[in-house]
Amino acid sequence: MESMGEKNRTMVTEFILLGFRSGPATQELPFVVFLVFYIATVLGNTIMVLIIRIDPCLHTPMYFFLMNLSLLDLCYSSTIAPKAMSTFLQGSKTISYNGCAAQLFFFALFGSTAFILTAMAYDRYVAICNPLLYSVTMSKRVCIQLIVVSYICGGTNSFVQTSFTFALSYCGPKEINHFFCDVPPLLTLTCTPDMHINELVLFVICGFIIASTLGIILISYSYIIYAILRIHSAKGRLRTLSTCSFHMVAVALFFATVSFMYAQPGFLSSPHLSKVVSVFYTLVIPMLNPFIYSLRNKDVKDALRRMIGRKMILR
Repeated sequence: MESMGEKNRTMVTEFILLGFRSGPATQELPFVVFLVFYIATVLGNTIMVLIIRIDPCLHTPMYFFLMNLSLLDLCYSSTIAPKAMSTFLQGSKTISYNGCAAQLFFFALFGSTAFILTAMAYDRYVAICNPLLYSVTMSKRVCIQLIVVSYICGGTNSFVQTSFTFALSYCGPKEINHFFCDVPPLLTLTCTPDMHINELVLFVICGFIIASTLGIILISYSYIIYAILRIHSAKGRLRTLSTCSFHMVAVALFFATVSFMYAQPGFLSSPHLSKVVSVFYTLVIPMLNPFIYSLRNKDVKDALRRMIGRKMILR
């Protein structure tokens, strides 16, 4: 009887994504907002990838990492936005049990942004603090290794978070108070009596990832700032600082939102505020990154002009 009862407790086959709640009017506005953000994200990041891939002048370690960041942002948003938009418009807001697990897995996998940003910080450190050794230190092989390690770390985190979350029993209610499958709202639905281990795993792993990657970034930038202060020319200091200012903005935006979401104890979190912050780091930041890195970046703008020029000539 006890095993039968335990079996029945795990018979949930689907979840319901509540989104931003209730009436149809309130769902139309999120749909429009998500659609605008998602289109801008897809266009911005696709153009960034194509420019870096096509233009030989951008075949450098910095732009190699930036291309991978754009690919991550594109996949990251695509894991969340299409399903969320369909639930905003359709009467049915269901997502299957396996679909929910898959969404969580790929969301965590493509959330390897922290590791890519760390690799980019190391690249800037080598370029500014050890320019004579830059071509040797940041060889093509090293860059590929850094990217592979980033994906391995992201994949490990994804596997642990997904396996721990879906090892729990879900026997109802099955309404997820969110617009996608994420660990914190899923933990509120489980009927497993003791969730302290899962909450601890979430807090420790996310806290470790944030602390370690941010720590490496801060150490890199402390050396960078020290090197910049030793430059005698004010114009030279400004030029050197401009090469990493965009990365600093992207780091600040990403780590501020992710720290709020995942590196705080569960009893301090607010579901409504969490949903707003989630929109920011799943859609707004991936949308902004191409503009942050290209808006005042002369190399990217020149490459875009060359690409447009070639298309005009071909016509």
